[in-house]
Amino acid sequence: MQCPSCGTALPIFKNPTPTVDIIIETEGGVVLIKRKNPPFGWALPGGFVDYGEAFEDAARREALEETGLAVTLRLQFHTYSDPKRDARQHTASTVFIATATGHPIAADDASQAAIFDRDNLPALVFDHERILRDYFIFKDTGRLPQLIATEP
Repeated sequence: MQCPSCGTALPIFKNPTPTVDIIIETEGGVVLIKRKNPPFGWALPGGFVDYGEAFEDAARREALEETGLAVTLRLQFHTYSDPKRDARQHTASTVFIATATGHPIAADDASQAAIFDRDNLPALVFDHERILRDYFIFKDTGRLPQLIATEP
C-alpha cells in the first residue's frame, strides 16, 4: 500500500477488530438471535463497532437492529479476545449486560430472536457458550470472569 499523496510505502497492520455482544435480560431469560449469515447458529446479539462510534452506542444500536429492543445498558461485563473466538478474523468483543422489556423481533442479521433461560440454551456459535457460562456464574456469585493467561 502506498500513500496517495507522496507514494511512500505504508506498512500494513493487522489488528483485532472491535465488536460488541449484548446479554439482554428480560423477564423469562436472555435474548438470543439465530444468525442469517455465516457462521450460522444461535448467538448473543452483537456486531462490529463502526468507526467513530462509542462501544456503548454500538451495543445499543446492534441490540435494536437485531432484536427490535431498546436496551438499557447496566454493566460493561468483560472483553473476550481469544484470537480463535471468530474463525473469520481476530475480533475482540466487549460484552455488555443490558435490560429490556417487550418481546424480541428478529431483524437485520438475525433470522430469529427468542428468549432462553439457563436450562434451555441452544448450541451457540463463537465463544458465546463461554460468555453465558461466565454470566451465569456472575449472576449466582457476583464474581466477574477471570483473566486467562496465555503462554508466549
